[in-house]
Amino acid sequence: MTYSTAFSELPYAYGQPQIQGRLRTAPEDFQVREVLGFTLDGSGEHVWLWVRKRNANTEWVARQLAKLAGVPTGAIGYAGLKDRHAVTEQWFSVQLPGRPEPDWATIDDPDITVLEVMRHSRKLRRGALASNTFRIVVRDLKGDPAELTERLTRITVNGVPNYFGEQRFGQEGGNLARAEAMLSGKEKVRDRHRHGLYLSAARSALFNAVLARRVTEHSWNQPLSGEALMLAGSHSVFAAGEPDETIHRRVTECDLHPTGPLWGAGELLSTGAARVLEETVAETLPVFRDGLGTAGLRQERRALRLLVDDVGLEFLQPDTASISFRLSAGAYATAVLRELVGVIA
Repeated sequence: MTYSTAFSELPYAYGQPQIQGRLRTAPEDFQVREVLGFTLDGSGEHVWLWVRKRNANTEWVARQLAKLAGVPTGAIGYAGLKDRHAVTEQWFSVQLPGRPEPDWATIDDPDITVLEVMRHSRKLRRGALASNTFRIVVRDLKGDPAELTERLTRITVNGVPNYFGEQRFGQEGGNLARAEAMLSGKEKVRDRHRHGLYLSAARSALFNAVLARRVTEHSWNQPLSGEALMLAGSHSVFAAGEPDETIHRRVTECDLHPTGPLWGAGELLSTGAARVLEETVAETLPVFRDGLGTAGLRQERRALRLLVDDVGLEFLQPDTASISFRLSAGAYATAVLRELVGVIA
């Protein structure tokens, strides 16, 4: 089974949607916009570019900017990889110490447009975002439109399972196959970028497996005994021990979130029933569990629940809907969409 198939078979928090529609019939149907969350200082050796790209992946754009500026690709920074089959607006930084800027409007690609240019004292690092906003058009809807409205209302209040999206695992889950070969010692990967991709895929697969078990058991949004909890809006995590009435209330109010493991070396932060569940699931993927423990990564945590903000729904036609929302950095729109509408191939 390929991982792309397995992603579609992950359990749903609210049952599989009966309403169906088509996604990404054109790049303009999937629009993403970064939200930095901080202000650029206006000076420094790093030129920050606000770029709109269409039908192009982030790494390709970075290479084109490096070529135009005459710098190595290592001088280019970006906060995250954005979908290729989409129209996205995101920041890039270019390190140009004491060097003149090129004419950014002359970039040799009609699907790349530099919208704004500013200076900043630091390079743009991966993950340096507050959030991403999405506007997604679903066409050829089949089913009761009221179901879509009702599902949007539910996820606005309760959130969705915070699955890693299928793009994390490569085409037909290919990154997982390479990760297994690498971590089992069957294959050496010398390219640092690919090595990191395969480790991330393995780590994400373990997390998704734990989350899937919690969704099946209806505990993805409830604290277990020994739960490691994350404070909403932060990465602050603490071991809760035996959850009391206050903990249960704060989890229900989405002030605290249950978490799952991002596997690595060291002890799990969870204890009790939560830890037993995580270790039991990890035993089903021993190559990933053991390999990640010796790959130089440390145990970390990720929230099991993803809150969905600024939700909007507009019916452009009786069978065409525009859905908009905002997600925290590192979250996947596909984790939201799968709870809203079934995809017609």
